[in-house]
Amino acid sequence: MYITATLGNSTILYIIKTEPSLHEPMYLFLAMLAVTDLVLSTSTVPKMLSVFWLGSRAIGFHACLAQMFFIHAFSSVESGVLMAMALDRYVAICFPLRHSAILSLSVIGKLGGLILLRGVVLISPFCFLASRLPYCHHRSIAHSYCEHMAVVKLVCGNAQTNTVYGLFVAFIVVGFDVAIIAASYALILRAVLKLPSKEARRKAFGTCASHICVLLSFYIPGLFTFLTHRFGHNVPHHVHIMVAILYLLVPPTLNPIVYGVKTKTIRDRVLTVFLILGRQREHSSRN
Repeated sequence: MYITATLGNSTILYIIKTEPSLHEPMYLFLAMLAVTDLVLSTSTVPKMLSVFWLGSRAIGFHACLAQMFFIHAFSSVESGVLMAMALDRYVAICFPLRHSAILSLSVIGKLGGLILLRGVVLISPFCFLASRLPYCHHRSIAHSYCEHMAVVKLVCGNAQTNTVYGLFVAFIVVGFDVAIIAASYALILRAVLKLPSKEARRKAFGTCASHICVLLSFYIPGLFTFLTHRFGHNVPHHVHIMVAILYLLVPPTLNPIVYGVKTKTIRDRVLTVFLILGRQREHSSRN
């Protein structure tokens, strides 16, 4: 899955960068999502593989804090990008003639910068607060990566500030983004139902359904992992770990397929690139 996610997201970034016709809001947001997925998966999977394959179970304290920062900051960024993509679809469907004016390149750049800034500002205190806590001598994290609450559970003192702040950040980020996404798709659904063509409605519903599946694959495992740390004491530990791993692997793997392969422009461009590479290889083998 990690190889698929890396190749898929890297291919999408290459296609969008090299094809001037794809420098539009939808594809620029898709490029942001691809970068976010690469950071999320790369910040955790190599270390997880070294744990499972090589038995390298140790990680430095500052490396653990860095991993914690990248996981949570870019999870926040991914949520923000998914929200921005929902807004883009809403503007494109409900205000098609004003789409390029509303979502200009400068607006997209500012929106992307704000999403990144939000993640950095809200998540940085996690690392600062965690670095100042007193830890017990037994420092074995019952998790496959340095998740915030998994690290906080190693504390021998009062970690209520970390717990409360973690709840605050989660509900602010997820609550706001999910509300915007839900409102956007509700308005999109209302607009689609008014389309006169049955075929157009069918295509719109198919596109929205695939996008909603991606949203669910990101938010449901994330919320499950977050709530299990705090309230799910009866959830089997291996189930929690498996869902937490899938949370960081499934979305980066699915996103290039749903947003890339199912988008005709990108699909055609990818096929063209592979055909050119195949002909070049065939030509070089003949020579």
